[in-house]
Amino acid sequence: MFTATLIAAEGLRAGDVSAAVDRLAEAGCAPAGWGWVDEGSAADLAFGLAPAEARAALEGGEWDVVVQPLEGRAKRLLVADMDSTMITVECIDELADYAGIKPEIAAITERAMRGELNFEAALDARVALLKGLDAGVIELCLAERVHPMPGARTLVQTMRARGGRCVLVSGGFTRFAEPVAAAIGFDRAIANRLVIADGRLIGAVERPIVGAATKLETLRAESAALGIGLDQTLAVGDGANDLPMIQAAGLGVAFRAKPIVAAAAAARVERGDLTALLWAQGVARGEWVDM
Repeated sequence: MFTATLIAAEGLRAGDVSAAVDRLAEAGCAPAGWGWVDEGSAADLAFGLAPAEARAALEGGEWDVVVQPLEGRAKRLLVADMDSTMITVECIDELADYAGIKPEIAAITERAMRGELNFEAALDARVALLKGLDAGVIELCLAERVHPMPGARTLVQTMRARGGRCVLVSGGFTRFAEPVAAAIGFDRAIANRLVIADGRLIGAVERPIVGAATKLETLRAESAALGIGLDQTLAVGDGANDLPMIQAAGLGVAFRAKPIVAAAAAARVERGDLTALLWAQGVARGEWVDM
C-alpha cells in the first residue's frame, strides 16, 4: 500500500482532497480512502498501485505532495544539507558580499548548484576569490545573515524526540555549520574547513573536500552505525551535490531545489517549509517539538 500526502499549510479543503482522490482513480492507482494528518493542512491518500503515476497525477496543484510506501514512512535518520536548506542563505555568497564581490561568487554558486560546474573545482575557485578576507567577518556574517529555514528546528527536534538521529552535511564551512547545527539541534555536523592564517583567509580549504560523495557516504555510514536500512532514512537538499544522497535515501526530498534536483528526486517541497517533512512521515502538529 502507498500513501500520497497532500500538504498545504495555508489551507487544504476536503473538496481538494476528494478531487485528488478522483485524480488517483483516473490514473489507475486504486485509491482506498483518505484521512487528515492535520485537518486543513495535510491529508493522506491511500492507494494500491502505480506510485509514479500517482505523483504525476497529483503534482501541479496548490499543494506539495509526497508519494511513498505507507509502511516505514517514519524515518530514523535525517541527513540534511545546510545552505538554502536548513538555513535561508548561501554562506559563501554572503561572505563574498562583505568582500564586495557577491555577484561574481554567487554566479559560480548558482551554476555549481544547478550541476553545470564541478562542485569541488567551483568551491576552490570561489574560496580563492576570498583570499585576504578578515576572518572576523565570519562571525559577523553568522550573526547578521545566517538564519534557520522556517521549520528547520521543529523538524530536527521532533525527529530526535522520536528517537531519530540527525546529521548536517554541508559543502560549506565548519565555521558556519557547527554553530548552525548546535542552534537547530543536530547530533553532528560535517563541513569543509577554511584555511586561516594570521587572522585572514588564505583562499583555500582543507582536503578532502566535503562534496556529493561525502554526503552519500555519510548517509550510508550513519545508517549502518544505527543498524538500519537506507529505506529508514530521509535526506533533504537543494543542489546538485545533494542529489546522490537524495536518490539513495528511503525518502529523498528536493527542498525548493534547483531544476536538476527537483526533476530527479522522489519527492519535492516547493510551497511549504521544512515541517512538510514531518507531515510526510505522518506526524501531526500536536506531536511536533521545538525545545
